[in-house]
Formats: sequence, structure tokens, C-alpha cells
Amino acid sequence: MEKKNNKAIVVFSGGQDSTTCLFWALQKFEEVETVSFHYNQRHAQEVEVAKGIADDLGVKHTELDMSLLSQLTPNALTRTDMEVTEGENGGLPSTFVPGRNLLFLSFATIMGYQIDAKHIITGVCETDFSGYPDCRDMFIKSLNVTLNLSMDAEFVIHTPLMWLDKAQTWELADQLGAFTYIRENTLTCYHGEKGDGCGICPACILRKKGLETYLEQQGEMTS
Repeated sequence: MEKKNNKAIVVFSGGQDSTTCLFWALQKFEEVETVSFHYNQRHAQEVEVAKGIADDLGVKHTELDMSLLSQLTPNALTRTDMEVTEGENGGLPSTFVPGRNLLFLSFATIMGYQIDAKHIITGVCETDFSGYPDCRDMFIKSLNVTLNLSMDAEFVIHTPLMWLDKAQTWELADQLGAFTYIRENTLTCYHGEKGDGCGICPACILRKKGLETYLEQQGEMTS
């Protein structure tokens, strides 16, 4: 596959999805950087995990302070005294951080403006997700237009996982030659456990379900 002679920035948490996107970007673009955000998140070690992965892959990594976000919006990702719960009766889960992707993608694009990176990559997904409204395709497309208008530039926000469920995300990781690395080195768990995680928080349950489905499919194909 011929790489595009362009620079890209991956919004990077060190989790399964963003790490899959990083491997995807490394196959698509000549130059790739990552950006992570401190927002007093419950699993703050994710930034250290992200830095370690970027170092492993020889990618420049930038960390930005977004701690103001935790002051504005109390939620289970920024408050250890709040329980991690899933949304009930169509409501949002307690881990929803209002404006998070809006701010992260805006700041990543501002960074892109400074370093002449026209491609912004994020691991948001509408197919198999926790119900966050800022993971929807419509939101991303709308924000892309707004950011381009605000800076009179032509950025492209890429969402490689938008229409993939978690099993398909594992499949993509495998196709990229990164399945084992992503399984062992990423941090998805809300309780801060690397790899397969705690197994009981919503993020781990979703990740595990997708992994088991993909491995079952592989077993059926080889049997």
C-alpha cells in the first residue's frame, strides 16, 4: 500500500481503539504524531501507557493539560467517588464526559494547524459503543466542517472504526499485524488495568465480548 505524503495526528489514549487507529495511520501516512490529554481521568496512567506505546513505535508524542474539563463536569471518569454505571432507560452512562471529543478534536486540529498536519484520526465508533453522543458519525462530520471554517483550512477527520463492532476492531488489528501487541499493551479498563483489564467494568466487558467473538470466528474458519 502506497502511503500518502501527508502528516497525521492520532488522538491517542493508549487504549485498544486509538492504538488500532495508530497502527492504521502508520500504514496510511508518511509522518504520524500522537496527542494525549490529561483531564484528571480516573485511569490517568493511560497517558503513560500512551507515551510508552508511542515510544515503542517511534512516534512523536505530545501531552496536553485539559484538567479544566474535570472542574466543569463531574462524572465517573474524573471522580473516584462516583460509581461506573451504564445508562438506564436510554440515559447516558456515568462515564460520559460532556464535550470531551469536541475539545480533544478541536485541540488536536489546532495542533495540526501549527505543524501542518491535515489529517486527524480518532477511534470513535457508532456501531459498538457506550452511547456517547460525541462518538456519532454526524457529530464528527459536523465538527470537521466547523473546524475547517474556523481556521480556513482543509482538515480531514478520519474515523477508521466508526462502523466496526468490537470483534471487527480486533479483526482490523489482526490485519494490521498488531493483534497481540494491542491485546497485551493497551489500557482500556476504567480501573486502570492493562491488557485484558479487570473484566468487570463496562469497557472491559465490551472489549472481552468483542475479543471472544472474533476468536470464535477465527476458530470456525480454521476448523
